[in-house]
Amino acid sequence: MGSVKEYFSSLGSGIASLLKGMQVTGREFVTPKITECYPENRESHKWPDRFRAQLVFVYDGDKHRCIACGACERNCPNGTISIESKMVTTPAGTKKKKLDKYFYDLGSCTFCQLCVTNCPTAAIEFNNDFEQAVFTRSMLVKQLNYKPEPEEPEPTPEELEKAAAEREAKIAAAKAKAAAAKAAKEAAGGEEKTEENK
Repeated sequence: MGSVKEYFSSLGSGIASLLKGMQVTGREFVTPKITECYPENRESHKWPDRFRAQLVFVYDGDKHRCIACGACERNCPNGTISIESKMVTTPAGTKKKKLDKYFYDLGSCTFCQLCVTNCPTAAIEFNNDFEQAVFTRSMLVKQLNYKPEPEEPEPTPEELEKAAAEREAKIAAAKAKAAAAKAAKEAAGGEEKTEENK
């Protein structure tokens, strides 16, 4: 008799559990659907502002803002960014570091945005272009400075004169400092000889 009671009680609890599950399923039948019709809605879909898909350069016209300081390369946790720079001589005669090539490996990027937050000139940002399907991983390595570099403007005669005057002033200051150091050394040597004579 006890086994029949146990059978019907377990049958009742099973039916109650089934009805509870069917209630959840029935509720989902009438809720609005949130499935995205991709790629049909590609043009009309609004991506969230925080969505990060690919690192790109920020261009002001034809000129980028990168100064090749290497802050993004140093802060990248897994070596996604690689910068090649070169030293150029400006028409004014001074040396200047300039960006040669900026490589970004999308395949190893973790989208942590440390490079963007540490860039002093806001030269890079993440865009929403997530469609990056390729056949080989080597195709995910991209050169971000794809536009040709504009020529440096020729300096005016006033700028050339100013640069020459600054160079002359630095040379004169260095000579004066060296002469003062030499005189101080000679004076110290003379005092030592005087003390020895005493």
